[in-house]
Amino acid sequence: MSKNNQEIEAKFAVRDLAPIQARLLEMGAVCIVPRQMEYNLRYDTPDRTLSETGQVLRLRRYDDIRMTYKGPGLRNEGVLERTEIETTLGDFDSARLIIEHLGYTPIFLYEKYRAIWQLGANQVMLDEMPFGEFIEIEAPSAEEVRALARQLGLNPHASIPASYQSLFERVKVARRLTFSDITFANFAGIRISPEDFQSEFAEETE
Repeated sequence: MSKNNQEIEAKFAVRDLAPIQARLLEMGAVCIVPRQMEYNLRYDTPDRTLSETGQVLRLRRYDDIRMTYKGPGLRNEGVLERTEIETTLGDFDSARLIIEHLGYTPIFLYEKYRAIWQLGANQVMLDEMPFGEFIEIEAPSAEEVRALARQLGLNPHASIPASYQSLFERVKVARRLTFSDITFANFAGIRISPEDFQSEFAEETE
């Protein structure tokens, strides 16, 4: 969700997505995109100018085909705020060729299963990454992100100030992995804990 091309979100690692989904149903949330595989290609210049300046250029195939630009982000008590500009496209392969002919290089790909839930003006993404399960909350303001996290039984202070790519880089170092893409095939048989990506589970405990 972007309001005036602004993305306001927080990410949390969780033990189990099922209780979060049950809580969303209790709160009256609606699943607007059922769980399905998402395929992403992230691009950069040959000298990694975008990564070095905190920018993202991504091509995604999910319930639609979408190209996204994200600007450098600012942290507001665990909530990330940054420019996000997206457009939907008609053909993934053609879009890929255009981007690459303009001189951008795919630096890595990543897969995940995602379901998107709508609750008023807020969206909650239930993500199954090859190295763990995560919640992303997007809302019109940082205060609303933190409030919804609490309603879902999550500690707002346990949000993860890192992208999935950054978490993967930590996992690679911790587990001495040699592959470069986040795919379920690459992670088959490998069990990852939050310690591997230097985080903690966000569920509140009694």
